Amino acid sequence: MTEQLRLMAVHAHPDDESSKGAATMAKYVSEGVDVLVATCTGGERGSILNPKLQGDAYIEANIHEVRRKEMDEAREILGVRQAWLGFVDSGLPEGDPLPPLPEGCFALQDVEEAAGALVKLIREFRPHVITTYDENGGYPHPDHIMTHRISMVAFDAAADPDRYPEAGEPWRPLKLYYNQGFNRPRTQALHDAMLERGLESPYGEWLQRWDEFQRKDRELTTYVPCADFFPLRDKALIAHATQIDPDGGWFRVPMEVQQEVWPTEEYELAKSLVETSLPEDDLFAGIRDN
Repeated sequence: MTEQLRLMAVHAHPDDESSKGAATMAKYVSEGVDVLVATCTGGERGSILNPKLQGDAYIEANIHEVRRKEMDEAREILGVRQAWLGFVDSGLPEGDPLPPLPEGCFALQDVEEAAGALVKLIREFRPHVITTYDENGGYPHPDHIMTHRISMVAFDAAADPDRYPEAGEPWRPLKLYYNQGFNRPRTQALHDAMLERGLESPYGEWLQRWDEFQRKDRELTTYVPCADFFPLRDKALIAHATQIDPDGGWFRVPMEVQQEVWPTEEYELAKSLVETSLPEDDLFAGIRDN
């Protein structure tokens, strides 16, 4: 293609873009691809997960503003563009029975109506490829599940001139992927590699829970080589300081082990309007030469 390739990554909260597919995005940016992160909510109800910042009165009182600044820093590190869809974080309900979701939050919006904001952004940016979450949200956070729902509606609706006519000229994205970076083969490979090297693995409990919950493995169709960009991914993740402890479990597998044992990020091809053969090593397979 003589036209510049464009990738849109749809995420629920600020920090999701840095923990899911960040090295892929940085790789494509380095190749001249225009990459836009669409962030559905502001993360207003996110907990302060970094123990070093817990109890900080300013952060607690200004979490929305703080998380927006963290997103700005991560965006600069990855070299991507970023847009807010403007929905309000639903929080993660806990307890038995689960409490109701807060009134007005993202997860309680009408799906067709909420998808309009994403349709507008798709028509403005005109991506060839979109990444999002599967029907389980990657994990069952209500905002992640809602992100999946509006992404599926918007992928089809963006090309239909009869739907959302107020949202601009129609545009047809060509491929839709689910992020599947947290998959069992990768987790098992890194776990085994740590034990083989005499190191403590952070994934033992993960794998045990996988068995306990009988979590079904997803189909991995696309493996994007991006190991050179793992350090940039981690730097972007650390920029979300309220959410990530730099001394925590995210970083317990040495970088050289990650790059050697599992040098890719993985995706599940959910929709494609171009011919491609699986497995792929490129989100733009079938598009570059079309």
